[in-house]
Amino acid sequence: MKTLLITGGAGFIGSALVRLLVRETGYAVVNVDKLTYAGNLESLAEVSESPRHRFERADICDAAALRALFARHEPAAVIHLAAESHVDRSLDAPAAFIQTNVVGTFTLLQESLRHWRRLADAARRQFRFVHVSTDEVFGSLGARGHFTEDTPYAPTSPYSASKAGSDHLVRAWFHSYGLPTITTNCSNNYGPYQFPEKLIPLVIQNALAGRPLPVYGRGENVRDWLYVDDHARALLLALERGAPGERYAVGGRNEWRNIDVVHAICALVDEMAPDPAIGDRRALVTFVADRPGHDQRYAIDPARIQRELGWEPRETFETGLRRTVAWYLANRRWTERVQSGAYRGERLGLGAGAGA
Repeated sequence: MKTLLITGGAGFIGSALVRLLVRETGYAVVNVDKLTYAGNLESLAEVSESPRHRFERADICDAAALRALFARHEPAAVIHLAAESHVDRSLDAPAAFIQTNVVGTFTLLQESLRHWRRLADAARRQFRFVHVSTDEVFGSLGARGHFTEDTPYAPTSPYSASKAGSDHLVRAWFHSYGLPTITTNCSNNYGPYQFPEKLIPLVIQNALAGRPLPVYGRGENVRDWLYVDDHARALLLALERGAPGERYAVGGRNEWRNIDVVHAICALVDEMAPDPAIGDRRALVTFVADRPGHDQRYAIDPARIQRELGWEPRETFETGLRRTVAWYLANRRWTERVQSGAYRGERLGLGAGAGA
């Protein structure tokens, strides 16, 4: 039985990957997570009793802790998802993003390299380091075109700049030291267990409660939406079939304007949880001042991962969004519990920023 070391496995995408691995593969999973506000062990309840899942609370910036984990579990591969990932939070507190996304990735690369060099020849040939990144490192698109693996980097926020830095480190450790790395860049994910600071779960929660639905600008910004389980399957394919040194862009081919996403959620919530006291939830839409440096459009061409690795998304945006709204309606206690900390749905990204 091969062991995989997953970082950030209590977060949104990480927990989806861990659940998939335990449910559909024979891998043993060592799940390394610091458990910040966005990491929650309740997202792993499905696998918590599995003998193939081991949770280890640790910070990827802690080299000694990582070294001990590599020695204890001797993983055959690493899938690196641990990251600070919210643009608005990065505008308020960029230092945390540099620390986790840049310094943390550097530390993990160093300890992975140390581990890889000590492996026997056969295990060294099979070892992989899969780095999970974002399409935001490429900046903003105009009305046409798509991001591909060859798109130049042009990050515009502290978050995307920190992820771009981590991507460059991973590429350098492949070319400089031979560590067999693979990088994926994904479009916007959505689905169950997403922390309700992100657009889709936040709109669902506010719509249920009859609260205003804040939309940046006029809601014209376009995003390419990817159902989280489809992304998890792409990461598994990248691990098992991807070529060292390669990059794979993963997108759902589901481009929607933000205002249309909000209206679609309103229609589904009205259908599944009608409330005469609230009425048509589209009336709750409230346009607010746009985010600083708000990228206009993201869209990924996933042709390479489709062609070379055989990946195809199973969900359209319509089917995935219906499943997502239904999940949040059926799991309101989960949302209440994960929001029991400091975050209460207020707008982020308006603080003092880098000078704070």
